[in-house]
Amino acid sequence: MSNVTVYLKCDRNVEVQEPDAYLSDLGSLRCQDGTVSAKCKALKVHHFKEGGTKRTVISALKLVELMEQACPNISVEILGETDVLVEWVEVKKPKGWQQGLKIALVCLISFFGTAFTIMAYHNDVGINDIFTEIYRIVMNREPSSGVNILEVSYSVGLAAGIITFFNHVGGRRLTKDPTPIEVAMRNYEKDVDMTLIETASREGKEEDV
Repeated sequence: MSNVTVYLKCDRNVEVQEPDAYLSDLGSLRCQDGTVSAKCKALKVHHFKEGGTKRTVISALKLVELMEQACPNISVEILGETDVLVEWVEVKKPKGWQQGLKIALVCLISFFGTAFTIMAYHNDVGINDIFTEIYRIVMNREPSSGVNILEVSYSVGLAAGIITFFNHVGGRRLTKDPTPIEVAMRNYEKDVDMTLIETASREGKEEDV
């Protein structure tokens, strides 16, 4: 095992479904020696206890130490993250009707919540008065009662604008670019991960050498 270089690329955030976390769960590993590669990937790096915390931060240097103990005289090159946030997620398969009920509830909240927000905004800015004034200026007469062409055009344009902005219709995308929600969620996850890692480091809860 002498003079063997092992390349380690860790992810920033890792979820495991078992209480034992292995090196292969934390990222990718590359080595020309198959024996060394298999031995390193099989290393158990952490064990989550029942009833204890289900989240921990492991330093890449800790992983290097474990690898060098298992395979002496190897050289480890770290290519990925220097700290890994590992979370134990217990997968519980929900029943069919419960899952359907949750989906229906989220859809109803999203629909009526969005509708209420749009109506409250329109009422706040006085959109009806604006349409009436625009109609009076352009047509040089008072608008008739009921729905006019401005309101219909605005409603259609609002829906088209929302669809175009969010780049998503049902299960289909308009383009291959990520949606604004996906970008915002990824940035949020990145900020949360970095905060948890820095907090663990400051509190001395990070598994390091």
